[in-house]
Amino acid sequence: MRLRGRRPYYGWAVLAVGSLVAFSSGPGQSYVFSVFLDPMIEDTGLSRTLISSLYTAGTMASAIMVMAVSRLADRFGVRLVLIGVAFALGAACFGMAFATSGLAFIVLFATLRALGQGSMPINATLLAAQWFVRRRGLAVAIMGLGFAASNALLPPVSRLLIEAFGWREAYIALGLMVWLLVIPGAIFIVRNKPEDKGLYPDGDPNPPPGESDASAADAGPDRRRVFTSLTFWSLALPLAVPGFVVTALIFHQTSIFAENGLGPGQAAAVFVPYAIAAAVCSLGAGMFIDRFGPRLAFLINMGVMLLALALVLFVVTNPTMATIYGLVLGATGSTSQVISGTTWAHFYGRQGLGRIQGSATMVGISSAAIGPLPIAFIEGWTGSFQPGIALMMFLPVAAALTLYFLPPRPATTPATSAA
Repeated sequence: MRLRGRRPYYGWAVLAVGSLVAFSSGPGQSYVFSVFLDPMIEDTGLSRTLISSLYTAGTMASAIMVMAVSRLADRFGVRLVLIGVAFALGAACFGMAFATSGLAFIVLFATLRALGQGSMPINATLLAAQWFVRRRGLAVAIMGLGFAASNALLPPVSRLLIEAFGWREAYIALGLMVWLLVIPGAIFIVRNKPEDKGLYPDGDPNPPPGESDASAADAGPDRRRVFTSLTFWSLALPLAVPGFVVTALIFHQTSIFAENGLGPGQAAAVFVPYAIAAAVCSLGAGMFIDRFGPRLAFLINMGVMLLALALVLFVVTNPTMATIYGLVLGATGSTSQVISGTTWAHFYGRQGLGRIQGSATMVGISSAAIGPLPIAFIEGWTGSFQPGIALMMFLPVAAALTLYFLPPRPATTPATSAA
């Protein structure tokens, strides 16, 4: 195997493309679509209820499609699949710009959600996990900065485009952005794994512990059990809790704050400290995971999530406490993303990772899609969000206890496992 001596590790260039992939997933994410919602309703006459229903249907389509895309990445490589997904996401943006019928909106919106929310991010995560092992936590955290930048920049940019040109023209601009930021890098820079460049993960001179040249990420079909595996569910269910809780809190944030005597302006302002904490804590979490592993990071993060729930339940009644709450929620949300992005490769290795990571991502997306519903039902039944928030406090406790008392064991390799 050819090694590159003292040259900069090529994986950092691949990771830069991964960050652009994360950034470019924005057109299929909630924070961008929310900017288009009112102009779209005004122009098309579609009801808010119908579009909300499309949101749910598109989210579930994303959960299903991410499994298929991740398996294709295992079979054909991330590079080829990423090119196809990016092309399709840009085309879906163009389609939204010219859609006129209700059926077209249904199909295109589901496509935007499926590609942007699940399929683009899973490819970015798989790239980071393949090219880095010893510094995987830091790599996933750096890749995740693309999501933070997308969250901070694309909504105001989209708003400016809508005001200047119209919402349809804004979607054309977003489609072009996806193509220009992702496809050239995927074609000319991305390679599926370091072995394709004659390298080892992290630029190290030897394979990672437990791997050899013959077992480097492509040693045949992966026959490890997934949905029938206790190891899988002992990880997947706890890791799905943050998406459930954080999505529920953010989705109902304006109404929760109103119940606590705070206005919608304050509810929106919370996203500023949220974004700051997310950027800082994701990097810290990545370095912590590289040193101590994802399991300990998860246990600590469940304590931070419990603190966020306690804050919004008992003390978020003024702008100062709302800011503190935003910092804590941003910290736990971003840390959860880094933990989820590193855990599966940590326990399952690089071989057949798309199949494992995609299945776990499906569970996580489904959990996030369901998250706002129980708290809304309880609020409608009791007239208050407090009982629902109080009940959610049991979830991080249960997740932490599950990983503490059922510590997962590294899964066997595809070559030695049973079907």
